[in-house]
Amino acid sequence: MMAQCRVTEIFYSLQGETRTVGLPTVFVRLTGCPLRCGYCDTEYAFYGGQKREISDIVAEVAAYQPRYITVSGGEPLAQSSCRQLLSELCDLGAEVSLETSGAMDISNIDPRVIRVMDLKTPGSGEEKRNRYQNLQLLTTHDQLKFVICHRQDYDWSVETIRTYQLQDRCELLFSPVHSELDPAELAEWIIADNLPVRMQVQLHKYLWQDAQGR
Repeated sequence: MMAQCRVTEIFYSLQGETRTVGLPTVFVRLTGCPLRCGYCDTEYAFYGGQKREISDIVAEVAAYQPRYITVSGGEPLAQSSCRQLLSELCDLGAEVSLETSGAMDISNIDPRVIRVMDLKTPGSGEEKRNRYQNLQLLTTHDQLKFVICHRQDYDWSVETIRTYQLQDRCELLFSPVHSELDPAELAEWIIADNLPVRMQVQLHKYLWQDAQGR
């Protein structure tokens, strides 16, 4: 049997986050996630989806002639076949990124893939799921995201960066939870502490709110 992944949706849009924010990107959203973060905006990807052969997924993505591809979820690495999908997408010659939580093993992923890992803050409700061994696997090729709900999350994130010397390991991203933390307030905290992080907002939410497939 050909290798398969369960897919919620494939769509072409603008990247809303990370270092390629604003660039046209093909998104492959895989189905399923073992986490239940309080601020999750893709709960529709927890269940359902359609099993598809990896070759068919790659063919649909290739039809867009993409420069950038993002594999997201749910939690993509909850599917063992995700690693094969990532490698075959890399063969298209585009820049491929993986959006994953800090709860899954990020080893043995094609080195061409940019790993964008979300380390869960206390405000997410899933801090205990963090797999801290992953931090040692990150490189300057990768990005580490902290989603900030409130000041306590911010302080926790700053302390985590210092404890693990993360500023020397990979690019760091701070994101305010949309409609929960004022982005200007987070910006002021970052400036006051002179943090070595990139602040980002979710561009797609400002353009299309929570519309599925955007």
